[in-house]
Amino acid sequence: MADWNDSPRSAQRFGSVPRAGGSVDSRVSFDEGLRKHMLSIYNYMTSGILLTGIVALLSFTTGTAAAIFSGGALRWIVALSPMIVVFAMSFGANKFSTGTLKLMFWGFAVLMGLSLSSVFLVYTGASIATTFFATAAAFAGLSLFGYTTKKNLSGLGSFLIMGVIGLLVAMVINLFLQSPAFHYAISFIGVLIFAGLTAYDTQRLKNEYEYLRGTEFAGKAVVLGALSLYLDFINMFQFLLSFMGNRE
Repeated sequence: MADWNDSPRSAQRFGSVPRAGGSVDSRVSFDEGLRKHMLSIYNYMTSGILLTGIVALLSFTTGTAAAIFSGGALRWIVALSPMIVVFAMSFGANKFSTGTLKLMFWGFAVLMGLSLSSVFLVYTGASIATTFFATAAAFAGLSLFGYTTKKNLSGLGSFLIMGVIGLLVAMVINLFLQSPAFHYAISFIGVLIFAGLTAYDTQRLKNEYEYLRGTEFAGKAVVLGALSLYLDFINMFQFLLSFMGNRE
């Protein structure tokens, strides 16, 4: 797999229907393997989100969140460290073993929990819970659509990835403008972009199974796939919370 692109936000685009062989037995075997592969991805992703939520809640209740985000360099270390782990996992996947990637994924989930604990300092618990369940419902529907649709979403993915870059630029600009209207516009667009990426990534991960099954990269692909969907979920949650959350 020399041409594999390690980035969780960019991967090979496969638009064809998986070809598992001509016989019924081979088709059944392929479908069972695909279901197991995708279930493993969803299990890792869900476990990571739960771990993040537990760490965030414990950080808030123990006062750790208030200490971290009271000021100083520590808040920036906590905020930026998850991004460093994502880049390390994405661009170093060929170098790391599957076991190492799994440990990095769990470490990333913990760091994200510390980073996201700040939302409890800003928003009410009720609005956080409501937004989380709304995000979970939307994610489930969008992921199901991406898994079942016959439409090739690879072109949409390219557009949405460019949208993420534009979104980051807009967020940096608004750090200086401090415009509430611009902030809400960014949040609304961010929800739409990561909603689309949820469907796109689900289809991408499904299509990639044909080319990865039976290879040594298959186990790593499960962890990286979970990371991609985790990022879609968390970003959609954060933008939705920013858009509709009630502040303390």
